[in-house]
Amino acid sequence: MAKMWAGVTDGATAKIADDFNSSIHFDSRMYRQDITGSMAHAAMLASKGIISQADADQLIAGLEGILNDIESGKLPIDMECEDIHMFVEQVLTQRLGDVGKKLHTARSRNDQVALDVRMYLRQEIDDITDLIKKLLAAIVSKAEQYKAAIMPGYTHLQRAQPITFGHHLMAYAMMLLRDLDRLADCRKRMNISPIGCCALAGTTYDTDRNFEAEKLGFDGICLNSLDGVSDRDFCVELLSAISVLMMHLSRFSEEIILWSSWEFKFVELSDAYTTGSSIMPQKKNPDMAELVRGKTGRVYGDLMALLTALKGLPLAYNKDMQEDKEAVFDACDTVKMCLQVFCGMVETLTANTANMKLAAQKGFINATDLADYLVKKGLPFRSAYKISGQLVALCIQNGTVLEELPLETYQGFSELFDNDLYEAIDLYKCVEKRISQGGTSVASVEAQIKYVRENLQ
Repeated sequence: MAKMWAGVTDGATAKIADDFNSSIHFDSRMYRQDITGSMAHAAMLASKGIISQADADQLIAGLEGILNDIESGKLPIDMECEDIHMFVEQVLTQRLGDVGKKLHTARSRNDQVALDVRMYLRQEIDDITDLIKKLLAAIVSKAEQYKAAIMPGYTHLQRAQPITFGHHLMAYAMMLLRDLDRLADCRKRMNISPIGCCALAGTTYDTDRNFEAEKLGFDGICLNSLDGVSDRDFCVELLSAISVLMMHLSRFSEEIILWSSWEFKFVELSDAYTTGSSIMPQKKNPDMAELVRGKTGRVYGDLMALLTALKGLPLAYNKDMQEDKEAVFDACDTVKMCLQVFCGMVETLTANTANMKLAAQKGFINATDLADYLVKKGLPFRSAYKISGQLVALCIQNGTVLEELPLETYQGFSELFDNDLYEAIDLYKCVEKRISQGGTSVASVEAQIKYVRENLQ
């Protein structure tokens, strides 16, 4: 097949070189952005008198026809073409003749592909944002349901202090809010148009780059043509933001995996989001959470692949930059699938509140409150700390918990103990006393829920 770029060479590349060089297998997904961008370019060329309005009208109508035919299935994308840009231009020229050859005036594939990628990823950010909001709504709803459910909070994976399941869930809600902020920031910097930078040095034609940028929904234009065609910061930034998002999903997945094990049995996952074993009939495996955890490494790999591809490139465009698309497309596809599955998994999980509370009791996580009780009675903290530790050791030795020790036993360690100590170490009271902003009390969790919902609106 003759190449549209044949000129100083005859364009007769070897078949293996064609296959190696081709990007249409992955950039064909940008056909809508490529055609939309070309329509704006044709309109700009006519507005500046570079081509006639009649030619622009023909080009725009021809491009609309190609778009409609691709989406209806009437026009299959030819995978023998080098890329989606060449395919569209080739079909347009076949349909319009010499008029079709005018479309590429005052642009290059370098600025054209940079435009298409920005437009495509702009939409991907919007889609990912919508999915995060859906997951946030599911988390907040579950947090409201379990805002008073006592569970142990952990440090070093050791039971530490009493919290509520709702409070724990809202920690992930706050992470996802930051992910939304990162994506919004990334979209803002991405939404700058490179079209009109041409190959690297601009053009001799009197173009109107702002016309095209405005028509395509951009906030402005790249102000240096070298930068415009060689910049892939926006891809790296998106991959970085997605990697942080996946890290949050992976941490949440790890806890869901632990919580749903027999050792914890804090939550029950819906059958719709678990699998069984081919040999062990009792198994209910949290495969969806495990896959999210595993796919996090895949997204990290996409980020590292692109950073490595870009790290030594001189200005301006180099073919290495073709490697941007597979990495960023794969990451976007992966995170969207993970978010969709995660949302359903969270919506359908149920908490075993009795097991959570029992684990809290057995973990002696009200020992700090016991020490605080003595401090408020006048005992120095370190002395109170020692007595509380001795009482915990006694409970472990006798297979009981602090709430069940008789008052006489307490008074054997300190005469400051009185009947009011049982209220001080009651797990619900321990939670409700944590009234500081952002804490685990029901009122605080309700405030966090309100904050997230207001942000989502």
